[in-house]
Amino acid sequence: MNRVVITGSGTINSLGHSVKETLENMAQGLCGIGPLLFRDVDRLDIKIGGQVKDFEPITVFNRQQLALYDRVTQFTLIAAKEAIKQSGIIFSGELAAKSGVVLGTAGGGVSTWDDNYRAVYEEGKNRVHPFVVPKLMNNAAASHVSMEYNLKGPSFTVSTACASSNHAMAQAFQMVRLGLSDVMVTGGSESMLCFGGVKAWEGLRVMSKDVCRPFSANRNGMVQGEGAAIFVFENFDKAKKRGAEILAEVIGYAMSSDASDIVMPSKQGAARAIKGALHDALLSPEDVQYINAHGTGTAANDKTECAAVADVFGRHADNLMLSSTKSMHGHLIGGTGAVELLACIMAVKDGIVAPTIGYEEADPECALDVVPNQARETKVDVALSNAFAFGGLNAVLAVRSV
Repeated sequence: MNRVVITGSGTINSLGHSVKETLENMAQGLCGIGPLLFRDVDRLDIKIGGQVKDFEPITVFNRQQLALYDRVTQFTLIAAKEAIKQSGIIFSGELAAKSGVVLGTAGGGVSTWDDNYRAVYEEGKNRVHPFVVPKLMNNAAASHVSMEYNLKGPSFTVSTACASSNHAMAQAFQMVRLGLSDVMVTGGSESMLCFGGVKAWEGLRVMSKDVCRPFSANRNGMVQGEGAAIFVFENFDKAKKRGAEILAEVIGYAMSSDASDIVMPSKQGAARAIKGALHDALLSPEDVQYINAHGTGTAANDKTECAAVADVFGRHADNLMLSSTKSMHGHLIGGTGAVELLACIMAVKDGIVAPTIGYEEADPECALDVVPNQARETKVDVALSNAFAFGGLNAVLAVRSV
């Protein structure tokens, strides 16, 4: 089997419009969560989120493109441009024929849904734009990336709620590892921060009205975010031969299903995914220094995840660093695992572990080192990224320094 490395990364999210800006702000423990700005926000109970600020689509895309690109596709293309530029790859010939794109998103074009429901039901219009369907479909972002960069190989979208990005990146990793492709563009994106998107989440009663405090005893719920993160996964030998900068190596993954409840997390399901990723990567528990936690800030998730980590790692759990960057950028739902992989890369490449900000009070049911409030400089050889989704769908990735 082939070794798989990451040779490009790109992002736009509430912490920054690039990887550099995002990682600098993560390292400083800055918070990208703030008041939401969109139509009818005053009708919502939840008025905060990790919204991308200072973004004007018309300065990036022309009007013809904007007729086809939902906000989620816009974010994806911006992140993909940064990632592919960093990789230095130009897709042509046989390379283009075998290279593809696998992306994760939970909702796809939610803003397009919202705008057109308003037009039909509120404004009484009987016609919508001819491109509404291709604009809102979940695979729109992946399709536009493939067209923009001549990616003619396997291209598709994975939609598994909050694990979508990790599932997508796992599939891309496996394709390169097995030799089905030499290069895959992968990651995820989400943009649910519109009236209908937030109103739907309000109904679950899991949202915080003020701040996201993962693992803190006084945590009171999750906060939504938006954005995208895209990566170039490449065959190690090919990347080395062409002299590419290698950001990290992807070394394993695992997926599991709780098969128990549509919304409540399961310690056993999460533990199976973590243990499976260690097995796939040929790691012992003691080889891991850092875990980017799913860490949503809800009462149920955080204690369940900590229990699963304690079960898998045993005594070594006390030596692990476990942080949730959702405290800074919010929960990007289907795109969250992709943005959180950036934190794992920062840990193994730069030796900086992103903090869990907003932490105020120790919770005996979350008695692990959650890197509270301040980033930590330390050597990290191996990091895991956890994603545990509604529907009981779990996916864990393992990366290491090169």
